[in-house]
Amino acid sequence: MLSGRLGVLTDEVSDQYEEALQWAAEQGLSHVEVRMVGGRNVAELTDDQAVEMRRKAEAMGLYISAVASPLFKCALDPARPVAAGDTFGQKEESVEAHHGKLARVIQIAKLLGTHRIRIFSFWREENPGLYTSEISNHLRRAARTAAAEGIELLLENEPSCNGGVAEEVAAIVRSVDSSALRALWDPGNEAHAGREAYPAGYESVKELVGHVHLKDAYVGPNGKGRCVPLGSGTVPVIAQLRALAADGYEGLFTIETHFTPEGGSRMTGTRITLEALKALLKEV
Repeated sequence: MLSGRLGVLTDEVSDQYEEALQWAAEQGLSHVEVRMVGGRNVAELTDDQAVEMRRKAEAMGLYISAVASPLFKCALDPARPVAAGDTFGQKEESVEAHHGKLARVIQIAKLLGTHRIRIFSFWREENPGLYTSEISNHLRRAARTAAAEGIELLLENEPSCNGGVAEEVAAIVRSVDSSALRALWDPGNEAHAGREAYPAGYESVKELVGHVHLKDAYVGPNGKGRCVPLGSGTVPVIAQLRALAADGYEGLFTIETHFTPEGGSRMTGTRITLEALKALLKEV
């Protein structure tokens, strides 16, 4: 079902890029996404560093499938109270700064050999519905920039952003109405937000999915979400994968487990998640 289509975010394995590549190749994965490399955000790479990263991946029989950027993880208006989340080493900047950074990340993506860039929908407002036009206008502008360069932007459902859950992401993507903006569907993020990932969440985005991240989560009695290995949370992994196949999804899957076992490492957590996924797939 996932043969030749499964990859991993390198920093979910190790901060050391070469170590992550070695692990991914040993596990028989086909691709990697890049987010943090050696403690630096991928958006900060020099041209030479990007070229070398691509060379190293291809030397291991892998390819770089997407740039997991922090683009548009920023406040629409710094004067308004908003949520916040992980920027993966990037400082808080203005919306205009992010538009400027998009041009650079597009250059980096091309040097890495990919046409896919993950983006977000600005830090979550207290009432996101009041700013739907502003959000869509900015992302429509970003999509025009991407389309001119042959780049596909992937808008992830991220609870700390205005497109926090599937129905919100779907509404934004439809409003932007550009072939250069698709949904990055993360069922685990939906579960982490306390929502039903499948079938409810998926139903909202299924016609818009351009990429899939794989993680699992559940919300504990304290109301807080926690990431867990695939199959041990509230995401019905096999049912979701079957639905994607039935609906004609032919894109990629990337493990982004966000799970580190007590006393273990990110590599251990990702290995546990991959082994759990393989066990689930045997049921198909």
